[in-house]
Amino acid sequence: MATGLDYFKKVYDVIPGWVQKMHDYNPAMLDHYTALRGAAMAEGVLSVKEKDILLVGINSARHYARSMVYHTKGAIDGGATLEELAEYLLVAYNYGGEKALQIGLQSFEYALELSGTPTKKISHDATATEIIRYYAQFASTDDRKDYYEQLIILFMDDNENALTDKLLASNVVDEQMKYILMTGIYTTMLQNAETDYWANKAREKGVDEPQLAELGYICLLTAGIPSWFEISDALIEK
Repeated sequence: MATGLDYFKKVYDVIPGWVQKMHDYNPAMLDHYTALRGAAMAEGVLSVKEKDILLVGINSARHYARSMVYHTKGAIDGGATLEELAEYLLVAYNYGGEKALQIGLQSFEYALELSGTPTKKISHDATATEIIRYYAQFASTDDRKDYYEQLIILFMDDNENALTDKLLASNVVDEQMKYILMTGIYTTMLQNAETDYWANKAREKGVDEPQLAELGYICLLTAGIPSWFEISDALIEK
């Protein structure tokens, strides 16, 4: 097999159809794409696991289930827990609303399958509060369960500002990663002013430029070169 096919067989256990077709039509193009993906997803200031799970959250927020599910495998293979995955999927609500949470269930169900965790599934038409209650059962401590109870209260009170703040607060996932995720969401959606806003908010939480640059590289993979234009505008020149 060609280098590109070997790479994706290792990543996904099987060769996805889109990879095979890229190879069939232009093997050199697949090899170039593979090299770009390998560089973007390599261990750096963001770990491989963090990059995959960020892409899960980003694609949940923009309602793109296909890429979300692909990167779910990478996240779980990289050591992401179900608790972590649930929180990244919840942050996606801040952009994609209830539909993002419903789409995110596909990622979570796949993660359950990959981790061999038997549990009752929830309807993909479930409401936001039902989905939060569903995720709460996977919380490993009382403090972490309390986080979900507070989210439910804020949803029921329709307190959007407080809800946003709570979704971005540290729990099992540190707030820095959640702010990086929000920056990535707006980067892939090509919303320049909002990308700059969230990059600055991330800096206030201690996120640095190398982390934001690596975020840009993975955004490029899922949303193309224009997403690099957006994050590069927000980066501080060296």
